[in-house]
Amino acid sequence: MQMDMQSGGVKFRVLKVSDVMPADKRRLVEVPYTATLAHTMNALVANRVVAVPVAAPPGKWIGAGGSMILEADKQTGVVRKHYIGMVTMLDILAHIAGGGTDNGGGDGIDELEQKMAVPVSSLIGQCLESLSLWTLNPSTSILDCMEVFSKGIHRALVPMDSQMENIAGVELVESASCYQMITQMDLLKFLKENNSSELQAIMSRSINELGAMSGHVFGVTERTRVIDAIKSMRAASLLAVPVVEASKTSDEDHKLLVDGKGRKLVGTFSATDLRGCPISQLRSWLPVSVMEFTEKLSSNQPHPAAHAPEDLSRSGARELVTCYMESPLWEAVDKALNKHVHRVWVVDAMGSLAGLVTLTDIIRVIRSSLLQES
Repeated sequence: MQMDMQSGGVKFRVLKVSDVMPADKRRLVEVPYTATLAHTMNALVANRVVAVPVAAPPGKWIGAGGSMILEADKQTGVVRKHYIGMVTMLDILAHIAGGGTDNGGGDGIDELEQKMAVPVSSLIGQCLESLSLWTLNPSTSILDCMEVFSKGIHRALVPMDSQMENIAGVELVESASCYQMITQMDLLKFLKENNSSELQAIMSRSINELGAMSGHVFGVTERTRVIDAIKSMRAASLLAVPVVEASKTSDEDHKLLVDGKGRKLVGTFSATDLRGCPISQLRSWLPVSVMEFTEKLSSNQPHPAAHAPEDLSRSGARELVTCYMESPLWEAVDKALNKHVHRVWVVDAMGSLAGLVTLTDIIRVIRSSLLQES
């Protein structure tokens, strides 16, 4: 049995989600359903996270996807709150960038104060991410956790002192005295720290060989305004886009997404980047180009904390995080973890965009390879 335990597939069937959760993992950051968007955005910035669950009184709401994720008193079992959805920075910015209410066709910039005053509960269900509210039981195996995250789920709540200890996998009904968050980034950090010979062999193979790269990559040009980039990202459910050189032809529409493949990569624009923009300056920053915004952000943002928490894009649009098709997978993993980004752009020798590798892609190919070798 000792020899079997050395197999990566077997090892990660034995290890559980509870093993991933760090001992110093802080209590869940959340906002009440009555919080305004301004309050929610301040909570995201203050806690340096990009997503927060929304809590409401029990029995009054239908949870995201029909989920019933409840927090109950540990002693009495009385339900105190119901998590009804997840709100991200992209949800907030997409709402801000929506058309004006007066004529239906404006940028909505002039109505910024009015839009920031609406309750966060009004955003639930408007964007895909706000509907992605899942729990993973602490007893779920790492291999099953990898399966969940390989399908594009970026984060899940983990019930502590759960009343459903024997249930593994993703649950729609859950009750616990408190929750913590596990993310794709947490999982990759754990895999790197708990390396096995099989995992090392997988990580040494090239991105191209493993099929980890997506060749379909849509981006914006260096002339695209921030507000137009946000609108395009919302329409395509993209959390980040590459910034590529504008075409020399005069008929290119810089308000729309472009096929970035084969174009010179000059930057990255992510919804999380706007956390560095004070709400007081947001109105004046939305109409500028994404590249001008990058310059403003770099000059305005303080040096990041040494120990940044989950989901923090430290480099954002200020540093290109790239690799090649021939690069080993471990290189993409290291860059994603060190720079706290959720995607690594794949470029050719000339710096032109060839595709991208996401955390979802990385977890997917690692799990698939472990299953083949176990």
